[in-house]
Amino acid sequence: MTEYGRGQGSEPWYPEDPSHGDVGWGGQQGHPGQSPQTGQQQYPQGGPQYGAGPLEPQSGHPQEYVQQQHAGQGYDQWTGQQPAPGHSDGYGQQYQGGWEAAQPGQIPYGTDPTAPYAGHPEAYGAEHPDYYGTPEAYPPPRPPAHRTAAPAPPDESAGDREDWDPARPDREAPAAPRRADAPDEYDDEEPPGRSGGREDRRGGRSGKEGKRKRRNGCACLLVTAVFVGGIGAVGYFGYQFYQDRYGAPEDFAGAGTDENVSVDIPKGAIGSLIGQKLKEAGVIKSVDAFTQAQNRHPQGKSIQDGAYILRKQMSAASAVELMLDPKSRNNLIIAEGRRNIWVYEQIDKRLDLPEGTTKDIALTEWKSLGLPEWATNGAASRKDPLEGFLYPSSYPVSEGTEPAEVLKKMISRAKSQYAAHDLDGKARELGLKGPLELITVASLVQAEGRTHDDFKKMAAVVYNRLKPDNTVTNQKIEFDSTYNYLKNQSKLDISIKEIRNLDHPYNTYFYKGLPPGPIGNPGEDALSAALEPDDGGWMFFVSVDGKTTTFTDNLTDHNKLVEEFNAGRTKGD
Repeated sequence: MTEYGRGQGSEPWYPEDPSHGDVGWGGQQGHPGQSPQTGQQQYPQGGPQYGAGPLEPQSGHPQEYVQQQHAGQGYDQWTGQQPAPGHSDGYGQQYQGGWEAAQPGQIPYGTDPTAPYAGHPEAYGAEHPDYYGTPEAYPPPRPPAHRTAAPAPPDESAGDREDWDPARPDREAPAAPRRADAPDEYDDEEPPGRSGGREDRRGGRSGKEGKRKRRNGCACLLVTAVFVGGIGAVGYFGYQFYQDRYGAPEDFAGAGTDENVSVDIPKGAIGSLIGQKLKEAGVIKSVDAFTQAQNRHPQGKSIQDGAYILRKQMSAASAVELMLDPKSRNNLIIAEGRRNIWVYEQIDKRLDLPEGTTKDIALTEWKSLGLPEWATNGAASRKDPLEGFLYPSSYPVSEGTEPAEVLKKMISRAKSQYAAHDLDGKARELGLKGPLELITVASLVQAEGRTHDDFKKMAAVVYNRLKPDNTVTNQKIEFDSTYNYLKNQSKLDISIKEIRNLDHPYNTYFYKGLPPGPIGNPGEDALSAALEPDDGGWMFFVSVDGKTTTFTDNLTDHNKLVEEFNAGRTKGD
């Protein structure tokens, strides 16, 4: 053994002897020239100088300092300044003038710093107190790179920890419990002072790395799902695009089943709307199949509105063929000039109802069937409030339909047609009281005219006879059609005595002016003639041959035509 601090080789280790200076880091000897980690002596140039100040750091070792000892002073080994008595060193150990309480003027570890053994009977094996060997002692100070946080109080909820002993400073203290909402300060790097690292503590894999890998796996799975879903969507829409452009539309085969169904096609419906109605009824499988079949058929565009009796699950081509066959139509066609009484009878027959059922509904429920407001005035004095409002057209009347529904459709059609004209303004212009009288004139024109060419002149006859200066008929219309209406008949031979003596509001031979209401359902041509009559002075008309009508503006010419008409009938008998 050489002299202390100057011999070769390892020096004796006295971790419990404060006279040998700072015990180093982790309980190893830390006097000048000796590495606190390895215990090997490290000499600067010129050899070791005890108490000579800090040594120069060697390559690969952290810079270390030797605590200088001066008489009467205790210097902090890191700052080189003398701490005040009771000053803490940051590790829970308070300085009291050195490792032991030193009085002013005294050297803490000996009387002579150049003679390390003089005056110290405790050196080299002498009995002395153990500052760090008791369970109550604090662990010795450690270098900055090896420091750990102060041990947290034991977690009572987790029970006593058996893997850490506070008297064993060489074992790392357990980490304090971490708050759930606290951020991880070292997510991407190892915290300073932890030589073992996360991998050492967690079995070779850090918690952050595990989380990152789990997140990476979820992200890959999500990207894969999106990618596969995108391919599926592109494939689906690509298939649909191909089917729409080049594929054959879905269609049934054959003429259909034995189950019949009635389909109502609205007026003005085009191919796609007709196909939609047929598909909803279960007749065809797709609208595209029907439109293609309709376009391929030479008369496909001539399919009309109305009710059709078809079969379920028909091919589109078979449906088109059947709809072009008149036998498949189940429509009620109302001709121009038809009276309401005839319409009621036809509805009863189509719906297989007792005779008079529809008529009773019309006369008792007319207020709820949708008449325009101007048609309700004076309705009680009319023979039939609905007369003139069952517009001539084609209507679907299939089994199971209610009579009131059929009447509502007819009235709705009349309202839409009449609304296309300024009936109120035109009526006042022609000297009439309102739209209802205009419809009444149109019904007279429709009943008396034989051809559409007669309608304008027939309208002129009505307006001329209504004029206040009419002295020929004295403002009487004198139409046989009004008498036949009230009698619900259609006769040509009516006795003068009978017709002139019947007191009835609809008898225009007995009463002046127009009847209380229309006497039939006029069509569009008769209505247009009533709106725009001929400007001639026509007062009379007669059909000599039963085919054409001759109009005159004076009674003399009219009487000659009547004699000609009667002579022709005598020859025929």
